[in-house]
Amino acid sequence: MGAVPTLGVVAIDCPDPVALAGFYRAVLDWGAPDVSDDGHWVTLPNPAGGAGIAFQRVPDYRPPAWPSADNPQQMHLDLEVTDMEAAHARVLDLGAKLLDDKPKGFRVYADPVGHPFCLCAC
Repeated sequence: MGAVPTLGVVAIDCPDPVALAGFYRAVLDWGAPDVSDDGHWVTLPNPAGGAGIAFQRVPDYRPPAWPSADNPQQMHLDLEVTDMEAAHARVLDLGAKLLDDKPKGFRVYADPVGHPFCLCAC
């Protein structure tokens, strides 16, 4: 069993790890992040004990463009919600930008530095 890895974190590149961790902390209502001494790596531990989210400073960060083949999203987070309208208003108030509200059952947003994420009424 020791040779089988477990998922520790999903790491996201960004220009300001502390700020982006603050955004996702508020969206997910998670606890305080762990910040490295130099502030270049910030981890949001999952309070439920599952995988967390880490944020890594990248010089000259370029946000993904959704949808685009020139600068693709490469990955995104699906966040499950039970009240789409309340969650929609909340993420917009926290700094998200709505990208697409046409699909049934989910909406696509960009976080404050451009990473796509979805709210899913699954």
